[in-house]
Amino acid sequence: MKTIKLENWEFRACDNETWLPAVVPGTVHTDLLRNELISQPFIGKNEHELQWIDKIEWEYRSKLRLEKDWQSLAITELVFAGLDTYADVYVNQVHVLSADNMFRSWTVNVKGLLAAGDNEILVRFRSVVKEDLPKLAQLGYDLPAPNDQSELGGLEAKRISVFARKAPYHYGWDWGPRLLTSGIWREAVLQGRDTAVITDLYIRQNAVKQEEARLTAVVEVDTPEVWEGMLRITAEGQEWMQTVTLPSGKRTVELELVIDHPRLWWCNGLGAPELTSIQAELLQSGTAVDRAEVTTGLREIKLIRKPDDRGASFHFELNGVPVFAKGANHIPNDSFITEVTEERYRHEIATAVESNMNMLRVWGGGIYEEEPFYRLCDEYGLLVWQDFMFACSMYPGDESFLDNVRKEAEYNVRRLRNHPCIALWCGNNEIDSAWSHYEDDKGWGWKEGYSSEIRETLWGYYEEIFHRILPEAVAAYHPGADYWPSSPLRELTKDINQHATRIMGEGDIHYWGVWHGMEPFENYNVKVGRFMSEYGFQSFPELKSVLSYAEEADMELESEVMLAHQKNGRGNLLIKEYMDIYLPQPKDFRSFLYMSQILQAEAMRIAIESHRRNKPYCMGTLYWQMNDCWPVASWASMDYYGRWKALQYTVRRSFQDVLLSIEEMDGVNLQVHAVSDLRKPLAGELVLRLHDFSGSLLREWKQPVQLEADSAAVVFTVPTAELLEGCDPCQVVLLASLMADGSLLERKEHYFDVGKDIKLSRPVLTVTEIPGSVGFMVSSDVLARGVYLTAEEEGVFSDNFFDLLPGEPKTVQFMLRGNREQAFIPAAPKGLEIRSMADYVQEDLLG
Repeated sequence: MKTIKLENWEFRACDNETWLPAVVPGTVHTDLLRNELISQPFIGKNEHELQWIDKIEWEYRSKLRLEKDWQSLAITELVFAGLDTYADVYVNQVHVLSADNMFRSWTVNVKGLLAAGDNEILVRFRSVVKEDLPKLAQLGYDLPAPNDQSELGGLEAKRISVFARKAPYHYGWDWGPRLLTSGIWREAVLQGRDTAVITDLYIRQNAVKQEEARLTAVVEVDTPEVWEGMLRITAEGQEWMQTVTLPSGKRTVELELVIDHPRLWWCNGLGAPELTSIQAELLQSGTAVDRAEVTTGLREIKLIRKPDDRGASFHFELNGVPVFAKGANHIPNDSFITEVTEERYRHEIATAVESNMNMLRVWGGGIYEEEPFYRLCDEYGLLVWQDFMFACSMYPGDESFLDNVRKEAEYNVRRLRNHPCIALWCGNNEIDSAWSHYEDDKGWGWKEGYSSEIRETLWGYYEEIFHRILPEAVAAYHPGADYWPSSPLRELTKDINQHATRIMGEGDIHYWGVWHGMEPFENYNVKVGRFMSEYGFQSFPELKSVLSYAEEADMELESEVMLAHQKNGRGNLLIKEYMDIYLPQPKDFRSFLYMSQILQAEAMRIAIESHRRNKPYCMGTLYWQMNDCWPVASWASMDYYGRWKALQYTVRRSFQDVLLSIEEMDGVNLQVHAVSDLRKPLAGELVLRLHDFSGSLLREWKQPVQLEADSAAVVFTVPTAELLEGCDPCQVVLLASLMADGSLLERKEHYFDVGKDIKLSRPVLTVTEIPGSVGFMVSSDVLARGVYLTAEEEGVFSDNFFDLLPGEPKTVQFMLRGNREQAFIPAAPKGLEIRSMADYVQEDLLG
């Protein structure tokens, strides 16, 4: 086997004579930027000035020199792991390939076209705009694609994203820019061989228990001629052998494996994510002619949907253990995917684990992620809900499109199926609910805009893709894996001409009443389904991130630049409207940035606690969204630069194994809930203390607590009037602590009014070093809300945006952002600064 990675690429616009250096993998946009031919797309309003790039054709070329021995090889193939999107490939000016799907690899036999000496590989990319506008005209009517930000806009919008098998978010989304890339976005290689090679190794997990794992090694072999020899599989010190005789071409060989007492793979919080390496070798005369290796995790994961008196369950079961899913929705980390490094992937995955998550949902409007993403999820123990790349659109159903989808599905299921992190394959994002229009919510109601004939046609296309092609691909290539047609999805009537019935007690839920519906945060306490797969609230990134795209003159809520970096219509005003309800007024726009993060964190805290209190009825909470693809005001908990917002720290606290949650029931009774994800019972003591803001203890309650394993329960109830007797509710705070074996397991503050009505004093905050440690202690002389720590270097704190009471100091550690090998490195923070909410609110609001 001989392999040459194609390098030394050049590119140009097809109507230009000058070739310029290019980087592969890469995109036209990033190559133009490196050659200083365009401005930085993420700064100011520059995005708007770059819309010409996707209207013209581009070409890339690479020259490679081959030795004479390449001429004698039986097979020579050119392999592109990713071409974005419509591309024609030429070898020494001979056309060899036309590509039309960003999400597939492309392999073409080029034997006989390559010469000893110099050769040229040329790839010409056709404009997706010019390619797909005629398809829209031929169709004769628009297909729904509301996030497709056509540059024509308004009623003249030409929404063409549905026709290309290309990352939907490249056309724009309500958190991302329209940057319609093209280019060689994954590795390109030339391969040659004379003998049999292993082209795929799949470890099918038939039955995995603690006692034994029954597996099948499914080995795909490609040989240029009849081949005889041995197949050897090795794993965990064991060896399995089989004699094989294979005709020429691709053939599959299966070999049954049994591993006694396997090391099981567990998700974060349930155990170690043990990984097992399995090797396959083709032997002739005792010598290996080719080998392949797979690192996987041995586990059994199921989606459990059982009818009950409230509908039907929706939860995951890992190795027989029910999992309460805690996590977020993941979008691509960059508008230009090739800019995402291994370190950036590790930072995101390690952030998720540090935040006590056990699941990420790879959302269907981005990409089937790169290999490092899934490998790191395997290593860190994060389950992955994997969408196919269809989102918020209806799609065409001509045979060429459907055949393209079939091949895309086969390729990606085969590519990802060995990863133990894959918990579920999901057909699409929000299309079912957008089409169907649920009776008891506002819905989208797409079908209402079409005649009955077109309605039938479009729904037929939908069923072909999401109820036949995709589930058949999962069943054929990843047997045993669960498939869910659309998220969200409940039980629906089958007649597409009728409104569907929404059943909160079944399926998964996207709840957007808070934010899009302008409902109060308190609705999170009542709008709870079996699995909350989307919900969210926006904030701005921190000042340092905002200054990466804006200048001082732009620092206004409705400035052109702020609106350019807010893709959700009234998003900036929505933040302000909610802030007016819940928080004190910020003193200026810089303070507004901070307060927006406090607001976002409070909304998501309420939601997450409500979901966890309601287990086992609710068994999953995945907020929108984990990350950003550019610097922007959005729903993300970690901004484009990987900087943790207040929400990320709140998530870390709200997702810990043991949680206290305090709820006032209709202003009459106060209840303290305790939630445990531990696999064993917990005995402890609940301590409640009512303090005024100077720290004085007004009342105290103590009582023992017995928590069952994996449970949620009310552990304390008291009439609110009795608890507050004689106290001003705007001047006291309830501090709840759960102790076990002398250690503090969890602590939660509870205020009796919204933040805007709580009178703050300006605190004196003190930082004390801890001898012999990189940690430090923070204390305050009065109540300090939203204590905000910053350092000169990039990194995260063990806690941030927290509240402090006098006499209740907090120990904090700082962790430098690491590298591709280590995500976080403990260190003493340089240039440490500390502020609180009192530094950001209007002066006349302070006591």
